[in-house]
Amino acid sequence: MIAPTGFLESDAGTWHAQISNLSVERAAQLAVRARHAPLYAHAFSFHLNFRFGGMKPIDLLDFASEQNLTGVKIHVEDGEHNSLQADRQTWGKFGERARSLGLDVHIETSVTTGDGLGDAIAIAKATGATSVRCYPRYEARVSEIITRTISDLKQLAEFDPKGALLFTLEQHEDLTSSELVHIIESVGNPNLSLLFDFGNMVNAYERPLEALAAQSAYITQVHIKDCWVRSDRGGWAQLGCKSGTGHLPFAELLLGLLLLGEDAPQVNAFALEEEADYFAPAMRFPTEEEDPLIKFRTSSLTPVAEAGLDERLKRERDEALTQVVYVRGLLEKFENAANKTVAKANS
Repeated sequence: MIAPTGFLESDAGTWHAQISNLSVERAAQLAVRARHAPLYAHAFSFHLNFRFGGMKPIDLLDFASEQNLTGVKIHVEDGEHNSLQADRQTWGKFGERARSLGLDVHIETSVTTGDGLGDAIAIAKATGATSVRCYPRYEARVSEIITRTISDLKQLAEFDPKGALLFTLEQHEDLTSSELVHIIESVGNPNLSLLFDFGNMVNAYERPLEALAAQSAYITQVHIKDCWVRSDRGGWAQLGCKSGTGHLPFAELLLGLLLLGEDAPQVNAFALEEEADYFAPAMRFPTEEEDPLIKFRTSSLTPVAEAGLDERLKRERDEALTQVVYVRGLLEKFENAANKTVAKANS
């Protein structure tokens, strides 16, 4: 599958040169950060198994523990009738299991409304979670979405007056990086930052490395994934694929995110979110009007045919495991390259 013209101009394995050109101090810092990168299991990697395979939230904890990950990120609706949102009786057990396994928990929701945030925060507090992710999902002009989101997120101080939780706003296919930064700065909550997704800027007609640069001052969490980029009505759509096989500058993004923060790592969670077959259409366009209308959309889903469902569920589980191995392998390459840069400078 061929990417739109010019999309790959920032790719081509430039991470080797970037690491070799680091100062001794930054290279040594990178080696430590690559070795200890906080990797989280993301429930969307098992999206179909949650929907059709009987997987429950507590099963994600077991996967994360088996893979020696730092924690999990789970949506309030993952598991449908077995989800945390649907069955509050499981909150205590889920939290206890996470603590017994030494896993951090991050809760995610797909709204910024007061009711939605309140529900997600209640689940987070009951399960011992440390973070809540959200994003707006309004049908409105961009200016109105921004205004409403700012108003929504100013409620966080009321929902969590002691500042016990961290909150992230994710770029989720419709708003641009500059619009997200404007929201963060306007809300002014020190516990609110940005969650950077490897591919969601594509639908807002932005290239990944440009979006990373624009959002970099506020990024504290990450969704790691890959996708193919398709031309779509003058804009760009994304089609999820196995990590390392798509059109995103995967290694360059991961490296850039690891290097955020001078004295300490700025990013505190890298979530492994394999999304093979996930499709999202273009949302923003280079020829759009000044204040475009964003149509309402449902929560993200991955299409699946009933025929061959068992095999597809197995493939999803295999892909999730493969992504863990792939990302860890890339981190090891970063560490080795960084150590070589240090050794060369000291020789």
